Amino acid sequence: MRGLRRWGRAAALMALAVFAWGMIRSAAQTHGARPALVIEVIDQEAEPAAAQALTGQPRVLIYHTHTWEAYEMTEDAQYTPTETWRTMDERFNMVRIGRELAAELTSRGFYVVHDTTAFEPPNLSAAYTRSLAMLDERLGGGEAYDYIIDLHRDAYSGPYNGGNWVSAGEREMAYVMMLVGKGTGATGSGFDERPDWPKNLALAEQITQEMETLVPGIAREVKIKTGRFNQHVSSGAMLIEIGNNRNTLDQALASCPVVAEAIARVYESRSSAQE
Repeated sequence: MRGLRRWGRAAALMALAVFAWGMIRSAAQTHGARPALVIEVIDQEAEPAAAQALTGQPRVLIYHTHTWEAYEMTEDAQYTPTETWRTMDERFNMVRIGRELAAELTSRGFYVVHDTTAFEPPNLSAAYTRSLAMLDERLGGGEAYDYIIDLHRDAYSGPYNGGNWVSAGEREMAYVMMLVGKGTGATGSGFDERPDWPKNLALAEQITQEMETLVPGIAREVKIKTGRFNQHVSSGAMLIEIGNNRNTLDQALASCPVVAEAIARVYESRSSAQE
């Protein structure tokens, strides 16, 4: 796919990468208001994001504001819950889904950084404040991304289109929904700094349409809410909900290739349109 090939390393980029990484580590050590950053770079051949931004390779950051969200336990997916449908065990919470999506995007030529920091403790209600601190630290330190993905699972609210998953071949795939925040607040006063939400919405709708093309019925329509969901940091910021608490882990994992392929197609389409 044009524009998604891998790029070679250069000595100058390595020097810049080392400098940028040192700056990011220093900021993380002096920022005591949240847990230390946990950085998991999925592409083993890639440079840190500050240097990689110079190469033109598409870049994605994946993180999880609600890190401990989990799915229905099955015989093959038993975990110790922190509360119902939540767990610290990264084999079964959103970190596991993030790793799957990161691997799928990497295989399609993206440079992916997966931040596995747990933002829920010490209290769930302030998780978005802590994940925003991470975003500000990264972006303020020179990291640059085409897409910033906050990966969640939804809460079950009843059957959708008669069920809770879509069958594709022999696999059951969890429904996927994208959420866009306007930043207006429930009372209309909202945040001082709001997303350019029509741009976030256009991206979410385009990805949703691509998912539907790949697997008809897999995507729910984009949900627009009054919250901000940290989408003011970038018009490429998105919140993706893969499945819900009544889905199994396997059903959620099965949807990741579809999400990744839709993102890759949208990136290619937008890149071609700019040429």
